Amino acid sequence: MQGHDPELQPRKTDHIRINLEKDVQSGLNNGLDAYTFEHMALPELDFETIDLRSEFFGKPLGAPLLISSMTGGTSEAEVINLRLAEVAEHFGLAMGVGSQRTAFQHPESVETFRVRRVAPSILLFANLGAVQLNYGFTSEDCRRAVEMIEADALILHLNPLQEALQPEGNTRFSGLLRKIEIVCKEVGVPVVVKEVGWGISGRVARRLADVGVAAIDVAGAGGTSWSQVEMYRMSDERRARVAALFRDWGIPTAQALTTVRNVVPELPLIASGGIRHGLDVAKCIALGASLVGMAGPFLRAAAHSLDELMGLVEEILLALRIAMFGVGAGTISALRSTPLIKKGFS
Repeated sequence: MQGHDPELQPRKTDHIRINLEKDVQSGLNNGLDAYTFEHMALPELDFETIDLRSEFFGKPLGAPLLISSMTGGTSEAEVINLRLAEVAEHFGLAMGVGSQRTAFQHPESVETFRVRRVAPSILLFANLGAVQLNYGFTSEDCRRAVEMIEADALILHLNPLQEALQPEGNTRFSGLLRKIEIVCKEVGVPVVVKEVGWGISGRVARRLADVGVAAIDVAGAGGTSWSQVEMYRMSDERRARVAALFRDWGIPTAQALTTVRNVVPELPLIASGGIRHGLDVAKCIALGASLVGMAGPFLRAAAHSLDELMGLVEEILLALRIAMFGVGAGTISALRSTPLIKKGFS
């Protein structure tokens, strides 16, 4: 495991503040607007019987919705994580915590990631940056991250562009695939690999599936642009201008999802990246996602109040339910087999 990084906790604080206060939206659309459902005027089902229940990694979910990995490591992050977890428990949603690297280097911050006290039954994902496997982290550290928060699975996130933009970034990505394979064999829980918002291509997905990854979160472009977040952190104007160039970088979520679905049909997929409402969730499920993740909208609501977060989830699930009614899909399984129409094509 690598040594102490004094910049890590200030960076976490910066990330929360910038996401809440600045325009960090990707310059790309998530691509879901290119698709529409065929309306079913005679759905042949009762609205109140529509069933949002699902499962992932064998764990039951009240709805196929993931509160994506966001934060941890600071007192503000602890408040946000506990609110997110409380809502996840209430609705039966899945949840990921932010990168736990800071908990290894600052043991006093461990409690900011521990949410089982308010969410004993949720599907919970631990989270570490995959690149840390090239900076001293081991399979045993990955196991410790899982045990630290009593998680059901581990997310290893890929963020090469973000690391390259950070003056203090960790950019040694060579040989990582073999180390991911070792973690998959040794950690003892399912391993999910995700991007942080620039998307996973078919080629990368195939390599990940071949080394034993249990699921992939395509995490496409269309939501938060971490190049924009890093741009706002920079005091060096040259580096800030370089960061600004990458606002339009990445694979839009719909493209990443459809491509990866075709390349690795055997793996469950998580769709995230610019998901804003329940209709987006419905489209992602119809395009092949087993679980749909959202981050930015949940972060902003959780930073405001628990009530606002509760209301947001209710709104998302209502829209999902109405979309299912509108296509005559009474279950998530039925929605998954509902065709989408690509606009401009018959």
